[in-house]
Amino acid sequence: MVTIQVFYKSSGSPVKNATVALGIGFGQTSGQYTDSNGEAHFNVKPQHGKVYVNGSTKKEGYLSGRVVIYV
Repeated sequence: MVTIQVFYKSSGSPVKNATVALGIGFGQTSGQYTDSNGEAHFNVKPQHGKVYVNGSTKKEGYLSGRVVIYV
């Protein structure tokens, strides 16, 4: 499982209701909305990929465990 947690750079507060998707392999996961803690959970194995938040690429690299993104 991979958990993406999204925070605002300016305040450090979690971003609620952001759309998060992962680009892995030759495809993309369906979008998940972040919860009140800014978290979106994906049932995928750790692997190289991209993190998209609201349609923009925010990270590319090895994705495993908890990945924190600042927007």
